[in-house]
Amino acid sequence: MKQPTKGSTWFFVDESGDPTFYDKQGNLIVGGGGSSSLLLLGFVEIRRPNKVRSAVLDLQQQVLTDPLLQGIPSLAKTAKSFHAKDDSPEVRYQMYKLISTLDIRAQFVVARKNEKVFRNKFKHDENLFYDHLIETLFQDMLHRYTDNHICFSKRGPRQSKTPLVAAVQRSIERFETKWETTILTDHTIYSKTPQDDPCLSVVDYMNWTVYRAFTRQEMRFYRCVEDKVSLLIDLYDNANYPKNWYSRRNPFDIEKASPLSAG
Repeated sequence: MKQPTKGSTWFFVDESGDPTFYDKQGNLIVGGGGSSSLLLLGFVEIRRPNKVRSAVLDLQQQVLTDPLLQGIPSLAKTAKSFHAKDDSPEVRYQMYKLISTLDIRAQFVVARKNEKVFRNKFKHDENLFYDHLIETLFQDMLHRYTDNHICFSKRGPRQSKTPLVAAVQRSIERFETKWETTILTDHTIYSKTPQDDPCLSVVDYMNWTVYRAFTRQEMRFYRCVEDKVSLLIDLYDNANYPKNWYSRRNPFDIEKASPLSAG
């Protein structure tokens, strides 16, 4: 394995969906009220985060002062930070146009909520399920640069940094075991909100494109930013294995994936 490049890279991490399988009475509610049909974890990797922060903040100021957008109810939320689910279509259009120009790299792990897998592999533990996605997402990422900064959005269910640190460390150990090597790079983990760091709004938007493709079979938003995506793992689409790992050589299209009910 070659030596890591001297320098820093930043990963901004967020989720879409949730890790919930059951209600308080123990009834399976996946895909119904109060529970999503999948859990998605993604990051955007950015070498120059200050440039991206400035671009997002500049757009936010343009949106807030645009007379054509005044009076839109969701603008109060946009004034705090961009959020794809809550922003108006007019604002969402502008944000995607901006993201299409940014120098970023995105990767995703999509986990279909398969109760058999949840029961057998994760022993009904939502934290183990969530952490496995972190391990998978970062397994091949933290050996390339000497300094790695990983910023998780606080909107997720894991508010404490401690389990996040442990999950990232296990991702490193998986890489070391696979390649019989030792990673000699540093990593620092943060937990912030999109208000604290506008780069988290970028990963929120990127996640939304993938989540919408899976849940609504709509690819138009993904098409706008697909050149930013280097890897998308549809983790439990067993019917398509090994073609459920989408990359530049095997571009993602929802038509290639199994229906969610078949996950």
